[in-house]
Amino acid sequence: MYFEIQEAATAPTPVVVEVPHAGLAVDPEALATLVAPARALGFDADLMVDELFADAPALGAALICSRVSRYVCDLNRSETDIDGRSVTGGGAAPFPHGLVWRATTDDLPALSRPLSRTEFERRLREIYRPYHAALQRLLLAARDRFGYVILLAGHSMPSRGRRGHADPGRVRADVVPGTQGRTTACDAVIDCVERVARGRGFSVAHDEPYRGGYTTATYGKPHDGVHAVQVEIGRGLYMDETTLSKNPSNFSRVRELCGAMVAELGALELA
Repeated sequence: MYFEIQEAATAPTPVVVEVPHAGLAVDPEALATLVAPARALGFDADLMVDELFADAPALGAALICSRVSRYVCDLNRSETDIDGRSVTGGGAAPFPHGLVWRATTDDLPALSRPLSRTEFERRLREIYRPYHAALQRLLLAARDRFGYVILLAGHSMPSRGRRGHADPGRVRADVVPGTQGRTTACDAVIDCVERVARGRGFSVAHDEPYRGGYTTATYGKPHDGVHAVQVEIGRGLYMDETTLSKNPSNFSRVRELCGAMVAELGALELA
């Protein structure tokens, strides 16, 4: 299975949590063209974010997590985010980190050759479209029940900008909520996320350096009752960014932060 869904394990709330980049799985067809170093799969994944949000169902939220590596299919990209060097027949605009990554963040090759159109369509058919269809079902079900839904997209980020990022070497805030310039969620939702983080001693920078990706921009339509916030959490808070090992002394603190975001968002009354 390329992704897993957990429904609310207690009284449901209007919150849906998605974690699209924590997975590391590579299926045989994708493995045939993948040349990215094994370490890149870990460094470019949002490792352990699924664990950080594991309490979401117990707090009344639905949780959907991808198990596939973003090197197979980046679920936070548009179907059109492909170029001719990534997929045969792709567009002219360069998308080295599009739906199919052809380069690592450190600018090493990720593909031995452009994917055939047949292989690209397989990934859309088996992975990308089923994931987004399932996510949409969760969002619509919650909106139908409560009159609105809050999508919390859980991600992680290097605590300092890496080569290949827009901010190389720059120290980042602990938590970065992204809402495309406060357009994908109402003020109450955005303020709630920031209040929960700051109240627990974490630094916050809205939309800097991440403004929210495809999922946030596509589904976040407050005027239609769908509020979406992408939350990037600094990896140095809960793991060793060199060895990729969990930092047990601080992991529970960050997991509590993620649970508190889910709980506080679920307690909002927007309708």
